[in-house]
Amino acid sequence: MPRACAIAFSCSTTAASSARERSTSWAAISRRRFLRGRELVRKDVAELFAGRAFWLLLLFVGLLTGQSFISAVDAYAEASGIGGGAAALAQGLSPLDGILVPTAGAYYLAIMLLFPFVAIRLIASEKSSGAWKLMLQWPLRMGDHLVSKVLALLIAWLIALIPFAIAIALWLAYGGHLYAPETINLLAGYTLYFVLTASVAMAAAALMPGAANAAVAILGLTIGTWALDFLATGRGGLVQRLASFTPAAALRVFERGLMRKDLVLALLALSVLALFIAGIALGLGAPLRKRITHSAVAIVVAAIALTLAAHVNISSDLSENRRNSFAPADEQMLANIDRPLTITVFLAAEDPRMNDYENNVLTKLRRTIRDLRVRYPFGGSSALFENDARYGEIHYALGGRTAVERSATEEIVIETIEKLWSGGRPRPPKQDAPDDGTFSSRRPGAAAAPQYPGYPLAKRARGAAWIFYALWPLAVITAWRLRSRRTG
Repeated sequence: MPRACAIAFSCSTTAASSARERSTSWAAISRRRFLRGRELVRKDVAELFAGRAFWLLLLFVGLLTGQSFISAVDAYAEASGIGGGAAALAQGLSPLDGILVPTAGAYYLAIMLLFPFVAIRLIASEKSSGAWKLMLQWPLRMGDHLVSKVLALLIAWLIALIPFAIAIALWLAYGGHLYAPETINLLAGYTLYFVLTASVAMAAAALMPGAANAAVAILGLTIGTWALDFLATGRGGLVQRLASFTPAAALRVFERGLMRKDLVLALLALSVLALFIAGIALGLGAPLRKRITHSAVAIVVAAIALTLAAHVNISSDLSENRRNSFAPADEQMLANIDRPLTITVFLAAEDPRMNDYENNVLTKLRRTIRDLRVRYPFGGSSALFENDARYGEIHYALGGRTAVERSATEEIVIETIEKLWSGGRPRPPKQDAPDDGTFSSRRPGAAAAPQYPGYPLAKRARGAAWIFYALWPLAVITAWRLRSRRTG
């Protein structure tokens, strides 16, 4: 019996020792991979800083941001009634529309026209110099190299956001107001756009034989997304659905203070697809047939992911004034509709009523009703001067009932849908809420919602010109010169 216990103890000790050795081995391997990955990121960041493209990018981003911010503050001050001028309604003055979106517009230009060259250079320089062939011999996987370059580009993106942070600090110093959720949502949208652009630029640099060819490919792709976005104006169906995932359309969603989960998933899926294709193209030695097969499989998987993402009808209204939401009682009624609602809009794309209906009504309906189908009979055609008796009408069909309205206002649309859903029985009115600083919808039965006060600020952008036009260029040039001296 003692012998058996000794044998069992010896076996258990040996097993425990082996487990500890395996655990130590895995810990050592993980630590070595982390250290190698850290050095790889440092190498990629140093390569970014060594090129003039990055410093020119910082210089231009600061100047563009300064110009956009100063113009936005001046326009906001005029709308607030500076100098005794006529002031706009306070509820219509939102820092998101008046300050954040115009200032961030500088980054739209930078991401579209400047950042791709920085990302292309990160790949093309290693390919042209032959350094990439040597790097493939390192004890690292292809994914490690790509993740390292994405992290290096994200570090560059964070540095490029310094002018935007300065603009926000100046706005707060002037006494301006900012709402954190909508500000963070806007930055998240631009960051997703940057990641997608950087990934596509890396894929173009990996596929094309030179940096110039990759730049032309990126420019052509950018123009193609513009064309798709323009083509989808006033159209329904697949074209409009595809156009909703273009960078320009995606940014418009974030600029409204709306966080759409399907859009986030789609942008991430496209970014991963571009990085996967870049990894396939950079893997030297693989047969061409194998590369094409792997790329085709990746495209099919990404298409399936995009299809699934398009059916994720989950969104969050992060705007302070709830511009993307109906009144709570109306949202509850619309969320209970379990049948398809079909809306046929007999309006031309260039009709101002079409734009108002799309932005002020359909945007809210799409995030509230589970099964909404919108049709555009005049989509893509100029029907302003057509002799069609139905022009200007909006047809609603729900549960076998139909209704026709010409008004595109939110109140009329909600009343029409409610009558179709309830069979003409009006919603019983609720007791009025006390006057405590809230307002109720003009429709009976709508619950009270907090009133958006608006944030007027009649102040000029004092000192901003010196910071963005003098101090920022001086700081960038000084940092570049110091970096050049260190690297010799």
